[in-house]
Parts: sequence; C-alpha cells; structure tokens
Amino acid sequence: MLDFSLAVTHHLVVFALLAAVVAELAMVRPGMDAAAVAAVGRIDLGYGVLAGLALALGLARAVYAAKGWDFYAHNLYFWLKLGTFVLIGVLSVPATLNFIQWRRVQNLPTDAQVSTVRFYLWAELGLFAVLPVCAAAMARGYGQLG
Repeated sequence: MLDFSLAVTHHLVVFALLAAVVAELAMVRPGMDAAAVAAVGRIDLGYGVLAGLALALGLARAVYAAKGWDFYAHNLYFWLKLGTFVLIGVLSVPATLNFIQWRRVQNLPTDAQVSTVRFYLWAELGLFAVLPVCAAAMARGYGQLG
C-alpha cells in the first residue's frame, strides 16, 4: 500500500507542478499590472513548494517503494529523470528572481523582462516532456546499468 500511495501522491504533485508552470506562462505577459505580478509571485511560491514535495516523494519512492533503491541507483533513466528535474529547477531560478524583484521594488516588468522570463518558462515546459518518457522507460526496466 505504501508503494501505491507514494506513486499516486508523487504523480499528483508532479501534475500540479506542471500546472503551476503553465499558469505562470499564461500570466506572464506584456502589460502585466501589479495584481498580476503579485498573483504570479504566489503561484511561483507554490511551485517551489511543489518542486520540493515532488523531489522528496520521488526519492521516497526510490528508497521505500516496491522496486527499492538498488533498482533506481543502477538505472540510466532514473538519473536522466533526476538530472532533467534538477535542470528544470535551475531554469526556474531566473523567473523566480524576476518575480521577487518585480514585487519588491513595485516596478512593473518591461516587455524585455517578460520576454526573458517567458523563454525560461517555455524551456522548463519543454523539459517536462522528458520526465514521463524517463518514467515509462524505468517502469519497463529499460536503462539498467551493470
């Protein structure tokens, strides 16, 4: 039952994480007003919390669930998935820093800033597509090393 509970919770959190990125992308537009800046900042805070939860739940699955750590530790797709997740996190930093700056100085973003942030959000979104591919490969036993 632990395996099932961790799997379901992990998947729901990852889907919510994806929804947060899509929401940010939808909201970050030229001509944003102060209310939109505040709202996207709140969504980004939730995004950070969800990312931490997704990572913790994923690692809990790898350690405590049915297949066990040995299966994941020796799987190329596990490491590719984890690396992709970390890269998505790294790409989220510039957007987060912009959101903080926009709120802190109460300065509405310029079109150039919006364009830059949208580039990073699109990059994150594109990399999200790699995650289920790696998960499906792992689930089928592909990528076992040694």
